[in-house]
Parts: sequence; C-alpha cells; structure tokens
Amino acid sequence: TAQEAKYLVGVGRADCTGPVAQVPLMGFANPDQVGRGLLSRLYSRAFIVAEPEGSKRVVFVSADIGMVSQRVRLEVLKQLRAKYGELYRQDNVILSGTHTHSGPGGYFQYTLFWITSKGLVRPALSSIVNGIVRSIDIAHESMKKGRLFINRGTVENSQINRSPFSYLANPESERNRYSSNTDKEMVVLKMVDEDGYELGLISWFAVHPVSMNNSNQLVNSDNVGYASYLFEQEKNKGMLPGEGSFVAAFASSNLGDVSPNTRGPFCANTGESCDNPQSTCPVGGAAMCMAKGPGNDMFESTRIIGQNIYLKAKELYEKASQEVTGPLSSAHQWVNMSDVSVELNATHTVKTCKPALGHSFAAGTIDGVGAFNFTQGSVEGDPFWDQIRDQLLGEPSNETKACHKPKPILFSTGEMTWPHPWHPDIVDVQIAAIGSLAILAVPGEFTTMSGRRLREAVQSEFDSRGTPGMNVVIAGLCNVYTHYITTYEEYQVQRYEAASTIYGPHTLSAYIQLYRGLAKAIALNATEELPRGPEPPLFNVTSVTLLPSLSAESAPAGKTFGDVLEEVRPEYREKEVAEVTFVGANPRNSAENATEHNFLTVERYSNISSSWRVVLNDASWDTRFYWSKGSRGQSNVTLEWHIPAGTEPGVYRLRYFGHYKKRVSLLRTITVPFAGSSSAFQIT
Repeated sequence: TAQEAKYLVGVGRADCTGPVAQVPLMGFANPDQVGRGLLSRLYSRAFIVAEPEGSKRVVFVSADIGMVSQRVRLEVLKQLRAKYGELYRQDNVILSGTHTHSGPGGYFQYTLFWITSKGLVRPALSSIVNGIVRSIDIAHESMKKGRLFINRGTVENSQINRSPFSYLANPESERNRYSSNTDKEMVVLKMVDEDGYELGLISWFAVHPVSMNNSNQLVNSDNVGYASYLFEQEKNKGMLPGEGSFVAAFASSNLGDVSPNTRGPFCANTGESCDNPQSTCPVGGAAMCMAKGPGNDMFESTRIIGQNIYLKAKELYEKASQEVTGPLSSAHQWVNMSDVSVELNATHTVKTCKPALGHSFAAGTIDGVGAFNFTQGSVEGDPFWDQIRDQLLGEPSNETKACHKPKPILFSTGEMTWPHPWHPDIVDVQIAAIGSLAILAVPGEFTTMSGRRLREAVQSEFDSRGTPGMNVVIAGLCNVYTHYITTYEEYQVQRYEAASTIYGPHTLSAYIQLYRGLAKAIALNATEELPRGPEPPLFNVTSVTLLPSLSAESAPAGKTFGDVLEEVRPEYREKEVAEVTFVGANPRNSAENATEHNFLTVERYSNISSSWRVVLNDASWDTRFYWSKGSRGQSNVTLEWHIPAGTEPGVYRLRYFGHYKKRVSLLRTITVPFAGSSSAFQIT
C-alpha cells in the first residue's frame, strides 16, 4: 500500500575506474604495486535526500576509491556549483571513499602522496571527479517521493583488530563496556519510493578493504565492492554488472585498526604467528609478518568477507521497519587542524600540532608491510634514516618534536613546503542529519575506540540539546585525507596507526570538540551561525607525473591489434578458466578516450536469434583483464574467465576491446579503436 512519502529520494551510480595500467595503486604505499589490469570496475554511488517542500537537501556519495582527497572534493564542488548553483555545497555534500587499496592513485595535491603515486595523474583524478559528479547528476535526475528505513545488526567472522596491543592501552574501565576490540555493528539505510519500489541502500560497517594484498596488480573494489556487486546483481535481475537502477553502497566507517584478514598475522617464511607488539618475525623481521584472510588466496578471501557483509546487509535490509522521519540539516566547517586548542577540563587546555609522521608509519601494518625496514611500536629513531631524513627533508623543529611526543618524527610534513605543502592544514568537519540519522563525515581513519568516543560524545551532545534518540554513524575517508586518528592512550604506544595520527596526541580530543559544536548547531537549528573557517587552498598543479608517456604502438610482424596469440581450448567445464591472449595496446589509451569503456565481454551464442549475446562485461568478478608490456611498442592482453558453477552450457566466446596509438606524422599520433575475439568454445 502507498504510504505517505516523507522525502524526495534519488540514487545514481557511475563508473570512476580510470587508468588500469602503469598507475600505482593507492593504499599500501608500495611503489612496486602498479596497475596492470582489471578485476572489477570502480563506481561512485550517490544518494540524494530532499525535503518535499523546502530547499533542504543532503547528498551522500560513496566511491570505490582509497579515500577522498581534498583535490577531488574541491573539483567536484566546483563542477556542482557550475551546474546547480547553490543547491549542492560544501555543507550538504558528503564524499566518502570505501578505502579499497586496489584503485589507481595520483589524485592528490599534497606532495607526500606524490611519492608513492608517481605525482598527480590527471586522467586518474579526472575519472574520479567526473564519475562522482555523474553519479550525483543521475541521482538528481531520478528524484521521486520516497521513504527511508534504518536497521542495525552484528556482523560476525569478518574482522580482527590489527593493533590489539594499542587497543589494550585504553582504560580497562572503558574496554569493559564493550564485548569486542572491533565494532561489529552494521547500520543499513534502506530507500524505497512511495509505492514501496526498492531504490537502494547504504551500509556503514568498519573493516579495511584489504582482502586483496599488496601483491595484487588488478584494479578492483575489494571486499566491500564485492558486497555491492552481489546486492546489485540480486536486485537488478537480468542486467549486466554496473547496470540497473538499484544502487547498493557499502561505505567505510571507523576502520582504522580493523583488518578483514581474520586468521591473523603469520610469518610468511616460517608459518608461525607474529601476533606480538612489534608484529615482527624471528627471521626477516617485520617485513615477513603478514595477515591471512579466511580463503586459500586473496581472491577467495575477498569473496568470503564480501559475501559475509552482503548477507548481513541483505537480512537487515529485508527486515528494516524503523522509519526515518524529520527535518534535514547539515553543518560544516573548515578548520586549521594544526592549531586547535582543546579544553580538556576547566583548568587544562592542550593543542594539536603541525602534521608529522612517526617512524612506525614506514613499517606499514600486518595487512601491508612497509617498504622500509622499520618495526611497529618504535619509540626510538634509527640514525641511518634520521640522517637521510635530515638531508632530504630537514630536521623537525623543537616545537614540533615536543608537540608530537612520544612520537619519533620521520617526516615533519607540516614544515615541508617544497614544491608546495606535503600535508593539509585545513580540514573539513561535517555532519549531515536526515531526521533521526546523523552522519559524521570524518577526514580519515578513526580507530575502533576513537570512533566509539566520537559517536558517544556527539550522541550525548544531541541528547543534552533536546534531540534525543539520534542514530549516529561515522562515515570514513571523507573530504580530505589526514591518515589516522587514534585515542590519546593508543598514541602513546606508537604503532602504525598512532605514528600516522598526524596532528599529534590530542587529535581525537580536537575532533570531539569540533563535532560536538556541529551537533549543537544542528540541534539548536543554528547551522547558519557556524563560522565557515579558513578556505582550503587549491594548488595550481595541472599535472606532475613520472608516468611513461603514451607513444605510438606496434603489432608483431604479420599481426594486427586484436589478433589472437594464444587461443582458448575448444571445451571447458564449470570451475575451469577460459583464457585467451591477444596482440594488445596500452589500456591507458582507453581510459583517456572513452566514457563507458569495456575491455572485454563474455558472449553466448543464441540459436534462437542466430546471434551472440553479451552475458558478462569487465565489471564482473568472474573475469580478469591482464595487460603486459613488451618491447618496441608492443604489448599483450590476456583475458580470463573463471567459469562459475551453474554456468549455462552452450557455445561462448571472449572479446577484447582496446585503443592503440598510431603515428600519423612526425609530431602527431591518433588513437584508434579495435576489437578482437577468441574462437568459439563449448561449455559442457
């Protein structure tokens, strides 16, 4: 039966994959982890909720990227202003990254992030910005009367705390209030139109999308992206992956110390546990300590964790009955996080610091080992690295050293300004309220206990200001990336997360004070009176990149682009891998020349229509696209189809679509599209 619609609701999804080759993947900061193909496409998913009468709106976007950078945010807001005027602004648009570690990097304006992503890569930045804007456009155009429902529940067997020794530094009385050292709660927001027709959902759950480890070179959206894929495939029946109107976002939360690699840390060389405060192995040190997921390999682990998350979301979605009603509001400020005074109590005021990274930052975590030989939990500097750092980067000032104590500073990024600043000072703090749901958009990775303290503080602020019973959720990796936020107690231990808490030991207290201020403004209907704060800079960098330039390509003698080099077998069974290799071309040509480019299709022959029908595209998790560069402008492409159980028997083929660069004169190359096909094969 048609119930009274409370809001206008719109949902949208758009591709934001970008270049899948030669660009370093963003997340593990491993310079060797460079893209060389595609496992699954990356999408931006947008949700708009508006009051039916009145101008108030809230936009929530979850994009399959490592994190939202300040550069991405500023460019998106600029495009929205040009299109929609004052409708979508910095206060009512939340941009959140899922935190996959398998997406292209290079979309940052702060220098630190250039080191591991070969600078600022314009095609990567543009595909993210344009994908986000496109998803908002689609949501804007599809708005209709609708209703929202909220539900929450517990997800089991999908997380472990990867810094349990830091967590144990929190007061015992506080730890005793919780049954686990991770937040197992998932919050689901269900969206339907006024006739009950299903539109989409947002799930918030705290887990690192690092089921795919730092040896992976295929672009993909990791465990939470697989959950989105399963939900959307289920609801958009008969559609290809990435198509259909139902949109399912699995967004990040306070995942700072939360790993999906549930079997825990083991020494890669000896197989023994390395669950110790330094995450180090007797032979090979910290570099050998890696966490294992539940599967036999990272692909299987990704599916197992993704499926767990999907199944819980599906159950919560189906049973969701608590309706979300009430006014919309949004509060936002820009804050100079390197200079916030925090009143701890009536007599005690402390301050945040200029940004700096500690030694354990370079150690990485059990999910992805650092590129240098540092161990976690390091409170003494290492003279060799200190010297390199002093020569390269200058000694940190005494003031910064004192402010960050007990962190031994590796990179004093807040004091590094060449070629321009290495880290942000100006940070967004933001809350959007949709009736009884308050979404805290946080600029980084809060640990489990930091997130609990923040939610509780905001909850009590709402309670004391006359709006009790708010559902407070944290949306992670929003608006600008500032690494980690640990508690003051966890900070003292200086493992990876603490070393990466860039504004010093009082970072969390500062955020709690700021988000309380936003909650108060929302509760008292005084968001207009909040000071805007100092606007963040937009550096004049168009592109600074170490990526190889795209030059003319060639095919081997007697061959042309798209010719088969290694053919499929004539026959396959379920659970086997159909594989074909083509004369290929650099996939970056395609990213820079096509909007909705598919690198591959799996096609089935229909006897009824005597024609080939596309049954899968490159957004499918069952297909893999590999590019390998040869010499003299030549390269190969290999397509794999991991044939799932239950595949309909019949005649199939694999097709490849690419673009190659052709020289037409001394100074000019053009981009030429081409296609290739395998022979037909039988699935029996």
